[in-house]
Amino acid sequence: MKNAKMRISSEDYRAGYQEGYRYGGCQAILARIPPRISGKKNIRVLYVPQGFEAIDQGLSEALQELTAECIVTTPESMLEAARAGRPDLVLVMNGLHVFPAEHEEHIRMIRQMGIKTAVWFVDDPYFTDDTARLSMAYDVVFTHEQDCISFYKEAGCSQVYYLPLAISPNTFAPVRTKPEQKFDICFIGNAFWNRVELFDQLASYLQDKKVLIAGGHWDRLSHHDQLSRFIRSGWIPVSETVAYYNGSKIVINLHRPTTAGSDNRNGRGISGSSINPRTYEISACGTLQITDVRKDLFKHYRPGYDIETFTDGDDLRSKIDHYLKHEEERVKIAWRSLWTTRKNHTFANRVSQLLEFVF
Repeated sequence: MKNAKMRISSEDYRAGYQEGYRYGGCQAILARIPPRISGKKNIRVLYVPQGFEAIDQGLSEALQELTAECIVTTPESMLEAARAGRPDLVLVMNGLHVFPAEHEEHIRMIRQMGIKTAVWFVDDPYFTDDTARLSMAYDVVFTHEQDCISFYKEAGCSQVYYLPLAISPNTFAPVRTKPEQKFDICFIGNAFWNRVELFDQLASYLQDKKVLIAGGHWDRLSHHDQLSRFIRSGWIPVSETVAYYNGSKIVINLHRPTTAGSDNRNGRGISGSSINPRTYEISACGTLQITDVRKDLFKHYRPGYDIETFTDGDDLRSKIDHYLKHEEERVKIAWRSLWTTRKNHTFANRVSQLLEFVF
C-alpha cells in the first residue's frame, strides 16, 4: 500500500509538472507577442451575428476595437436598427440558419438607404445551394473558402474577397485545467462520415489511451461498442471546449467532406481548400494539433513546425505514437502554434482587412 501511494504521488507530481511547464511556456510566448497598433476607422458598423458564440464574440470585440461604434443587433431587428442608427456598414455573419425568410429583402431595403452591406460566409462550401442566391443581395461578399471566390463572381457578385476565419484571444487561450479535463487524445465535432470512418479504423488502437470524442451523431460508428466510453454526445459549450483543448496532449482535426448529401447543401460539388475555424481555435490553446491537409493550410501554418498533419489512419496512429512518447517536441510545436495564431490569426487581424476592402 505504501508503494502504491508513493507511485500515485509520483504520477500526480509528474502530471502537475507537465501542466505547469506547458502553461508557463504558453504565458512566456504570449508575453513576447508585440501589442497590436490599431487605428480606429471613423465609421459606424451594424453587426448582425448568427449565433456562433466563438465567432460572434471575437468579431464584435474586434469591431469595437477598430471602429468608432459597433452596434450589435439580431437578424429579426436588422432593418429597424439600420433605419434608426444609419450606420456606414451593415455586416452580416453568414446570413444562414437563423435568419428570417425576409432578410434578403431587408438587405435590399437597407442598400436603398445608401448604407453599404456586406456578408461573411463562413460555412462555405457546405451550403452554397443557399448562399448562391443570398450573395446577390449584398454589396460586398466575403468568404473563408478560397474555392468559392470564382463561384460568387460567376454568380454576379462584383466585390468578392477571401477572408479566412480567426480566433478571439479572450475566448481561445491557454488556461489551467482540472484532472478530469486531461486526455491523451481529443476530438470535438459532429460525426460526419469521413470522421466515422477514421475513428472506426482507430477503435482498437485507442483502447489503452485516455480519449475524448465529443459531438453529435457518433452512434453512426460501426465500433460504437468499443468507443462508447470515450464519447460525450451533444453540444460542448465553448468554455468546456477550451478546457478540453488545453487539457489534451493531442487534438485531432479532420475537416468535414464537401460532397453533397444529407450533411451538406453543395449541389455544385465545390471543393474545399481552406481550413476550418477549429484549426485556429485548437492552436490558440497552446496544444499540439494533428490535422488533415487542406491546400490553404500552408499559407497559415508550417507542418512539422507549428502544426502536425496526417494523410490517413495509419499515418495518424504513427504520429500519435511519436508525440505521446516525445513530450518536449510536442510541447514546442504547440508553443509555436500559439505564437503563430496569436500574432497572425485574430479577429482584429481579419477586421482590419475587411474594413480596408470595404472602405
